[in-house]
Amino acid sequence: MADGDYERGRGREIAEIQARLRALAKARADSSSDPLVLVLNGWAAAPEAWSLCRFRRDRLFSYVQQLDGEPEAFLAETAERPVVLVGWSMGGSFALRLACAYPARVAGLVLVAATPRMMEVREEGWRGMNERRLDALLRGLEITHGEGFFGVPPGLPNPYMMDAPENLRRGLDYLLATDLRPDLAKAFPAGASFPVHIFQSEHDGIVRHENAAYLKTVFPCAYVTLVPGTEHALPIFIPKEIDDAVDACLAVAAKGQDPRRERG
Repeated sequence: MADGDYERGRGREIAEIQARLRALAKARADSSSDPLVLVLNGWAAAPEAWSLCRFRRDRLFSYVQQLDGEPEAFLAETAERPVVLVGWSMGGSFALRLACAYPARVAGLVLVAATPRMMEVREEGWRGMNERRLDALLRGLEITHGEGFFGVPPGLPNPYMMDAPENLRRGLDYLLATDLRPDLAKAFPAGASFPVHIFQSEHDGIVRHENAAYLKTVFPCAYVTLVPGTEHALPIFIPKEIDDAVDACLAVAAKGQDPRRERG
């Protein structure tokens, strides 16, 4: 046999072995019962928003992907695989939406500056943003391109990005229209059977700190952290605390604990 024929034969054999190994690895991953960690980013947020965090991220969904329904498609593809949902700002709203729709799939919920209702409702006393202030967010982003926006000081990663105007407007329209409070009351009348961690800045001018108190009524066993002296971009300001919360959710899932029993 010529050297070239031998090398080609060995090359095919090696390629077949590698393909079988990849298929085996994929099958093992697909059958794993370990939760997937899904991150849902905020409106106009760049992937760099999470660059200081070290927790494992299996998928990061941009706000546009959320609007396009990609997290739901991903959950359908991964069948019964449990998930830990990590949502910041608008992504926190989507994390709540997914938790309402798939409560049996959720192994943990980490809500970072999240709200079920962005806009104010004066007749109910619900403190939120008015439309004029919401539009000011878009104008501020256009002027600054995210640099130093929302109180992020120089030297830290810029968690924001410019995007196509139509995408930015779609995100704002979602925030204008969304109110998840009825869905939460229906899905979690007795709280959640998975751990919930809530992070909220005391000085957030976008999502008011009262949201943390409201979410605590929905999830009575939730761990709530109020962060002094910072603004909206909490993944930049408190990455270690968020890492610890995700790790805690994964640890509870590994032990098969119910936080309602754990905390009484």
